[in-house]
Amino acid sequence: MAKCAVCDKGVVTGIKVSHSHIRTKRTWSPNLQKVRAIINGTPKRINVCTRCLRSGKVERAI
Repeated sequence: MAKCAVCDKGVVTGIKVSHSHIRTKRTWSPNLQKVRAIINGTPKRINVCTRCLRSGKVERAI
């Protein structure tokens, strides 16, 4: 699975518990967006989570 290129956030696994307490495995995926960003002075397409986009850790290429 994909990871954020800035903060290295990836998929997290855990257990979903129903009302009758039946436990099944599940995953939580980060909200990744494919954006064009300035990396070492050149625009490059990278996967970035929305938290890094919102906090300004990524300089977008226009």
